[in-house]
Amino acid sequence: MYRSHSCGELRASDINSTVTLSGWVQKTRDKGFMIWVDLRDRYGITQLIFDEERTPSDVVEKAKTLGREFVIQVTGTVIERESKNKNIPTGEIEILVSELNILNEAIVPPFTIEDQTDGGEDIRMKYRYLDIRRNPVKNNLMFRHKVGMLVRNYLSKEDFIEVETPYLIKSTPEGARDFVVPSRMNEGQFYALPQSPQTFKQLLMVGGMDKYFQIVKCFRDEDLRADRQPEFTQIDCEMAFVEQEDILNIFEGLTRHLISEIKGISIQDFPRMTYDEAMRTYGNDKPDIRFEMKFGELNEVTQHKEFKVFNEAELVVGIAVPGGASYTRKEIDKLIDWVKRPQVGALGMVYVKCNEDGSYKSSVDKFYDQEDLAKWAETTNAKPGDLICVLSGQAHKVRGQLSALRMELAERLGLRNPEEFAPLWVVDFPLLEWDEETERYHAMHHPFTSPKPEDIALLDTKPGDVRANAYDLVLNGNEIGGGSIRIHDKETQALMFDHLGFTPDEAKEQFGFLMDAFQYGAPPHGGIAFGFDRLVSILGGQETIRDFIAFPKNNSGRDVMIDAPANIDQEQLKELNIQLDL
Repeated sequence: MYRSHSCGELRASDINSTVTLSGWVQKTRDKGFMIWVDLRDRYGITQLIFDEERTPSDVVEKAKTLGREFVIQVTGTVIERESKNKNIPTGEIEILVSELNILNEAIVPPFTIEDQTDGGEDIRMKYRYLDIRRNPVKNNLMFRHKVGMLVRNYLSKEDFIEVETPYLIKSTPEGARDFVVPSRMNEGQFYALPQSPQTFKQLLMVGGMDKYFQIVKCFRDEDLRADRQPEFTQIDCEMAFVEQEDILNIFEGLTRHLISEIKGISIQDFPRMTYDEAMRTYGNDKPDIRFEMKFGELNEVTQHKEFKVFNEAELVVGIAVPGGASYTRKEIDKLIDWVKRPQVGALGMVYVKCNEDGSYKSSVDKFYDQEDLAKWAETTNAKPGDLICVLSGQAHKVRGQLSALRMELAERLGLRNPEEFAPLWVVDFPLLEWDEETERYHAMHHPFTSPKPEDIALLDTKPGDVRANAYDLVLNGNEIGGGSIRIHDKETQALMFDHLGFTPDEAKEQFGFLMDAFQYGAPPHGGIAFGFDRLVSILGGQETIRDFIAFPKNNSGRDVMIDAPANIDQEQLKELNIQLDL
């Protein structure tokens, strides 16, 4: 056998035992008459000792040839370590080696395989299999496994059944771009990789499965950022004979369970907020409620003077920054430069310092007196010592700009504690949103989301006012899950397709299989999907998902390790009946 124990297993109670270990050489220290080697595997590190007086001479000579990352097997006796290391579990013992077998040599790695490495992100992505040997990445992958097992066990105990759905499906026009796969046997036709198992899980409800889940790979051909990958993993769930409240209760339970088991934190409250309230109060539909800085709408208390910038604005809105009155003019100017960056897009920022003595000093003192500024402070809930930051312009733009500033300030002020968890349900989303480019309505979630029953009559007259029977679960300013009650009858689904601009023939071609299924007794049903990568990273104290994925893509959607995507051989293209114009 290659090993009798792992490199993280042996303790003082094993002293005098004969053991066999295998692993990678972390480092060596050669004192001439004595050599120490740190041997590493997934489970930990054990120190080996090669002593000229107690170790066979040929074994000592072989030990002198060892380099970093050599794969070796040793047999020896567990002895007490003279210089104990309290930082590792095996720090009280070492192995006096009697046999050494080099299983594989290794060239010098391109970066140091230690917790604090000298390798930049690009080089570590290229040699990801080496990066995985480092504790931070290895531990993240083990943590991901733990979260996955907790999810599976919880849902299984709630009578959910895990069912696999197809990866080769049909392309649909809604949502993000599909990754398409040519079919060799069906000339000129293509599969698509699923953006979600949405229609299949609905069909499982028609099939009577009642409670379904799947931890499943999904694919979207869209622009990337830190929390997105072209292939990602969902906890995908669906339930039959449920209303919104049933689903929210089940998945509050799952979220509580995960936070309790992983972080030892008991979460009681899952507040609920409408989409309109979230946009009005925080400027986005996934607010971080771990801290205040709620928006105060200032139109009524600002648009009565001759300040043209505010008078011509659709919305004047501000936030109170705790302790911000101590900022210097230089620091405030940097904030103004920050909001004027192209990524944020504000034209400028007005500010008010709320002095400790109750007076106010603003950048618009020429137009507004102390009484005016006191009303600003009241509206934004600013206290003495705070700084009021005010933006103005088109309502939808300025809310997004102030939301970005709020999050940036919270980061600078240390208000986004990764060990604090604040979940929130956002409900009553708009069913439809207007797309200026295509000049038609699109489903805000997807075309199978049910409208609120009391709003269906508005579809013909005020489609933009129709609310969806939809909900998102937000955790610490990140959307970790989203779902809805689904349409379960053919007539309502046909009406929805009509308002999305599908002709009856187009609807039948794209989704006829689902509408046909509804005719055979589809139960009321609904569901939710959690972004598993994002959920794992937040529970792990981070917001970037890449280090919790074994082999991630970079920001260009490339796998730099295997160099994909790559060109296809001409013979393969010919078999697929694809002609490229090069």
